[in-house]
Amino acid sequence: MRKTSVTIDVWDKWIRVFHWGLVAAILLSFYTTKTRGVPFLFPIEVHAQAGYLLLGLLVFRWLWGVMGSVYARFKTFLYPPGETIAYSKALLKRQPGTYASHNPLGGWMTLVMLLSLSFQAVSGLFLSDDIFFQAPLYGLFGDGVSSQLRSMHQLNSDLLIILIGLHLVGLVVHRLMGEPLVAAMLAGTKHFRQLPVDARNEPLNAATLRLRALGALLIAAGVALWLWFY
Repeated sequence: MRKTSVTIDVWDKWIRVFHWGLVAAILLSFYTTKTRGVPFLFPIEVHAQAGYLLLGLLVFRWLWGVMGSVYARFKTFLYPPGETIAYSKALLKRQPGTYASHNPLGGWMTLVMLLSLSFQAVSGLFLSDDIFFQAPLYGLFGDGVSSQLRSMHQLNSDLLIILIGLHLVGLVVHRLMGEPLVAAMLAGTKHFRQLPVDARNEPLNAATLRLRALGALLIAAGVALWLWFY
């Protein structure tokens, strides 16, 4: 019997640029918390600049999650608790459904990571190293709030390491299940033997999508540039 296959364009180019830009910004951000001047003369400033880029990327993603392409929207991959629990049980039995976008667990994991990254980027705007550097909003709510945010910023960085670790484990698990997610995030397409559970046929006008992308990019770039040159 001949096997059929389904190819779906899942991740649009804007999501792919966002994803790999996010990876670069996170790596640079973490690296500059550990380095002592190599190769950067003032690592704390580079760390802050990576944070501004990160915040700009996140602004774009939050906007694109509302008005972007169908598989980029939050409403596509955030499922009610009942469906998430049912998927988890099926996964434990090695009988999970096939999804084009994030599966129920992956969708909530994505939301948690976006929230954690957003808190990290925003809280960093209120910090100072007490020597050479002060972030754009340092002192806006007083030294007490800045001190509390510094502690939370450090704790959240530990949480982010855990979340990133879980994300990498998830990539390996999906690869073992025959779903190469890294390749999909590079090419934008996924291949299936049957129609996935969340298959959508809601094409948006290409011109409309470009205008939305342009609007989201302008807002995100405006935020990042304002912080950079503040």
